[in-house]
Amino acid sequence: MLPIKVLVVDDSIVFRELLVQNLGRDPAIRVVGTAKDPFEARDAILALKPDVMTLDIELPRMNGIEFLRKLMPQYPLPVVVISSLSDKVFDAMNAGAVDFVAKPAVSSRSQLEDFVRNELLVKIKIAAGAKIGNIKRAVNMNQGRQEYMSVKRGNLIVAIGASTGGTEATSTVVREYGTDIPGIVCVQHMPPGFTQMYAKRLNDECRIQVKEAETGDRVLPGHMLIAPGGDRHMRLVKVGGNYQVEVKPGPRVNGHCPSVDVLFDSVAKAAGADAVGIILTGMGGDGAKGLLAMRKAGARTIGQDESTCVVYGMPKVAYDLGAVEYQEKLTDIAGRTYAVLNKM
Repeated sequence: MLPIKVLVVDDSIVFRELLVQNLGRDPAIRVVGTAKDPFEARDAILALKPDVMTLDIELPRMNGIEFLRKLMPQYPLPVVVISSLSDKVFDAMNAGAVDFVAKPAVSSRSQLEDFVRNELLVKIKIAAGAKIGNIKRAVNMNQGRQEYMSVKRGNLIVAIGASTGGTEATSTVVREYGTDIPGIVCVQHMPPGFTQMYAKRLNDECRIQVKEAETGDRVLPGHMLIAPGGDRHMRLVKVGGNYQVEVKPGPRVNGHCPSVDVLFDSVAKAAGADAVGIILTGMGGDGAKGLLAMRKAGARTIGQDESTCVVYGMPKVAYDLGAVEYQEKLTDIAGRTYAVLNKM
């Protein structure tokens, strides 16, 4: 297999060179060029035809988000954003980036090596296989809210799991939900700190209320709790007839913490047939076994279809296991959610 051709775009010459040195140690990667601003990057893209570009958001002459908005319609290219802790990263996802990593506060060469090996290289390899056309569809396909039959029955649960491409996919689904939707619990693979900003962004965009979860939070109709990124798993528990969440430290499961499997397994145990599980775009198989446990417990289950996934990994593994009852295009998932809820 040919190495992945990577273009590194960052205004810091020191950071650029450190990335080039460390990325180049992986035989699956070939850094074909660097650029300090979007204008150099544009010329390098045309000349070098990279497979993946890493992109800093804060750049001279034109910021990374504006560059993405100009670039993607003309030259769709898998992009991994390297960002400081800022909600601007979600504008970059909306503009068509595949994924992002948190820019490290590097105080030693070994820290940067760990960042490249454990985070950036993984994202680059995933991005190389992403379906860029599906990113644009996922961003643009949902242009207006639909109205669905209100959910009459209480004490139900909706559980959502997503990874690569999931920030836009999850947003597309939950923007369609009204305040009558049962309480939602969600794991979106994301670095620590960003989940709180993502929750606030969804809260501002949606009819439902969204927050980053804390232990003891009640799972209420018209509300969504997002598992915090970092080293803690989120589980659903039932206390005195009411659903709430526990957010506690734990080892990585399927390479992730929080893990979708951990959440879905807890939903299968706590809610059983009173739940709907939804698995969205993402690399790997996290959530597939948990969704199967939910289906075996009587829950209704929905998977995003290949044609609208940025990475058809998690939904495919779930489908192949027999965990997915309904496979839907992204824009049909909200409608399917309401349809199954109203039959429960």
